Amino acid sequence: MKPTEISTSEYNSYYQNYIDLVNNVSLPEALEIGLRNTPKFFKGITEVKWNYRYAENKWTPKDILQHIIDTERVFTYRALYFSRADSANLKGFDENIFAQNANANNKSIDVLLNEYSAVRNASIHLFKNFDDTQLKRTGIANDSIMSVAAAGFIICGHEIHHQNIINERYL
Repeated sequence: MKPTEISTSEYNSYYQNYIDLVNNVSLPEALEIGLRNTPKFFKGITEVKWNYRYAENKWTPKDILQHIIDTERVFTYRALYFSRADSANLKGFDENIFAQNANANNKSIDVLLNEYSAVRNASIHLFKNFDDTQLKRTGIANDSIMSVAAAGFIICGHEIHHQNIINERYL
């Protein structure tokens, strides 16, 4: 399944920007592209910038990478849940509370990138094993409809979105 094959009725319009950032490739391929590109991107950030904040109370690149990891975990949980035809209303999450309690800035870049790779590899395996029926299943997350496929493409676009922000505001 490709981003052009999902309907806007399968996700909240808030996520449109993320989905638009994904190339028109299959979901497993989009996830694999991220696995290749995201570690390279973060390794290209100079050490002096790892703890840089472009304004008071803004996240560092380490915080952003941890946020990408945490968000992927949340969205893969949603995808798994919905793929199994359980459409209960899942709570949202407060990314700021997550960031405040993740201690990302006390971790090395290698630790963060290893965690990213482990999570992404698990996501690739998860989404590769969904059939078309499962990818189209929907549920409610944070009081909004979301399909399994939409969750996957949001994961991919979300990391691109944050790389764009880092390029614009940090580098």
